Amino acid sequence: MTDHKKVALLYAQDHQKQTLDKMKELIAIPSISTDPERKDDIQKAAEWLKKELSDLGMTKVEIFPTPRHPIVYAENLNAGKEAPTVLIYGHYDVQPEDPIDEWKSDPFTPTEVGEFLYARGSTDMKGQIIATFSAVEAILQTGELPVNIKFLIEGEEEIGGSYLEVFIKENKDLLACDFFLNPDTGMLGPDLPSITYALRGISYFELRIMGPKQDLHSGTYGGVIHNPAQVMTDLLSGLHDDQGRVTMKGFYDKVLPLEQEERDELSRLPLGDDHYIDQAGVSKLWGEEGYTSVERTGARPTLEINGLYSGFIDEGQKTVLPAYAMAKVSTRLVPDQDPDEIYELFKTYLAENAPDTVTWQLDKLAADHPSMSDRKSPWITAYIKAAETVWGKRPLFVRIGGSVPVVVHIQQILGVDAVNIGFGIPGGNLHGPNENVHLPTLYKGIEALVHFFFNLKQ
Repeated sequence: MTDHKKVALLYAQDHQKQTLDKMKELIAIPSISTDPERKDDIQKAAEWLKKELSDLGMTKVEIFPTPRHPIVYAENLNAGKEAPTVLIYGHYDVQPEDPIDEWKSDPFTPTEVGEFLYARGSTDMKGQIIATFSAVEAILQTGELPVNIKFLIEGEEEIGGSYLEVFIKENKDLLACDFFLNPDTGMLGPDLPSITYALRGISYFELRIMGPKQDLHSGTYGGVIHNPAQVMTDLLSGLHDDQGRVTMKGFYDKVLPLEQEERDELSRLPLGDDHYIDQAGVSKLWGEEGYTSVERTGARPTLEINGLYSGFIDEGQKTVLPAYAMAKVSTRLVPDQDPDEIYELFKTYLAENAPDTVTWQLDKLAADHPSMSDRKSPWITAYIKAAETVWGKRPLFVRIGGSVPVVVHIQQILGVDAVNIGFGIPGGNLHGPNENVHLPTLYKGIEALVHFFFNLKQ
């Protein structure tokens, strides 16, 4: 096996140009999932993946139609029942290219500038898909796979409401595996290999406060009609106390406490207060007392007001007492919080605090559970060893403040743990203009994956 691994690594290094060429081919397909006019491009990208997976050496490749965009599945199970099976995730859809005038090159003409490749999808996540393909190719072109491989690549990740959860529920036997590899996270720097072991969940709401049947003259009715905008601001301001804690009764009841060992691990991250101040352009930070910035953004639950609307908001003036006020409110959740329970807690807060001079309505717009992987699982241990071999240092463990629903779906439906990695670095501008991938880091990532797959068999 050692000799095979050495030869596979040499193959990967010798075929970096071919890897880059394949990446450019896939990236050049404008597979924007939210744009109905790009439906043919979505199909073209799926067909490209099917052919590439077949050429790669997958013994079964299939495109599964869905009500919207197809799912690509592939497998090679020749390693046998004694070897572990890894299910590798990817999404081939990308964000729109807007604002187009801020791009320095055409978004779908991959352009090399120094060590970087610029194009939409270069880092999120077509580059990551090709990295997994290249690692598998290096192994198969020089011998047999040490593990069984399955690929699950969707076309709806960037638009929400993905059909993927339904697909996983309906195809549990097909997707059965020992663990899930999600290469859709990233690294904290080109020399900072990282493992994302926790992702926050979300419960997202629209709150409406209703008062009079229509907008009223504030001079005539002000002072006798309770202003819905005032009620809204009172309710929202009451959701945090002076220590930055959320005031909903029971909000923290199921939050897993941070043990000292985990706090020590998080303290290794190069993300101090200055990082957040510089990135946000503020003079001072705010948040829940007793926790560092890294802990607040990844390991503690939060509540944010995402948008407000009421009355007259155009330029100029209009003396109006608004008929209603609306707010968008989101909570980011950590293990073991449940988004449905948070919805009920929010309703209880409103019932106890909203005055009887108005009525209110709370709609739940989105909900996903938080996720946590076992940092000591054999799968993560295998990747730690691989990263140490390639980068010469122990990887950092990261808790991300955002949500990746597919990870939760896999954990809950298939009952397996996840390894969340990736080779995009800060400055990659995913979802923004001039999206890019750092090619030397991506190539190192391919080598790390080769080591990883061999480590799994040991």
